[in-house]
Amino acid sequence: MIYEATISTLEDPAQTAARFLEPQLEQKRPGHSPQPAPDRSQASDAGLKPMAEGKPGRLRFGRAARIKQARDFAAVRRVGERLVNGCLIANWRRLESPAVSRLGVITAGKLGNAIVRNRARRLLRESFRLHQHELAKPVDLVLVARQSIVGKAFAGVEKDFLTTLRKAGLLKERSGI
Repeated sequence: MIYEATISTLEDPAQTAARFLEPQLEQKRPGHSPQPAPDRSQASDAGLKPMAEGKPGRLRFGRAARIKQARDFAAVRRVGERLVNGCLIANWRRLESPAVSRLGVITAGKLGNAIVRNRARRLLRESFRLHQHELAKPVDLVLVARQSIVGKAFAGVEKDFLTTLRKAGLLKERSGI
C-alpha cells in the first residue's frame, strides 16, 4: 500500500473562474442603502468642550522634547536646580528662549519590576505632556520617580508634578486667580 501521493499546488484557472454563477454575482447585499455617508464635519459632539483660548491644538511629546543623552542628564544634575516633592524629584536647568522644553525620566530598579517602572515613566511623561505649554520659560527637566509613585493614580502624580513646578517657579502666572 502507498500512503503518500503527490498533490499539485497549482490551480487550474478554468476551475477557479467557474466558482460563481452569474445570478450570484448580480445579487445585492441586503441592509445597505444607496445614500452617501453623512458628512462628519457637520456633526456636533455634545460631549466635547471647545478648547480654551491660548492653548495649542495638539499636545505632543515628540523626539525634540526628550532628553536621551547621558551627558544631558548629567548637565541638568550638575548645573541645574533640584526640588523634592511627593512622588518625584525634579531637577531642572533653564534654557535660552528659542529652545523647546525637554523631559527626561529616571526610574530606579528599586521601584519594582519592569511593569511598575514603565507605568511610573508613563505617568510622569503624561503629566509633562499635558502641562508643557504652561511652563514660563523653556527648561530641561529631569524627573526621578520615588517609591511613593507605585500604585498611585494619575491624578495624584499630576498633582505632585504641578505642585513641584509651582514651588520651583517654573509655571506661568495665572491671571485672575
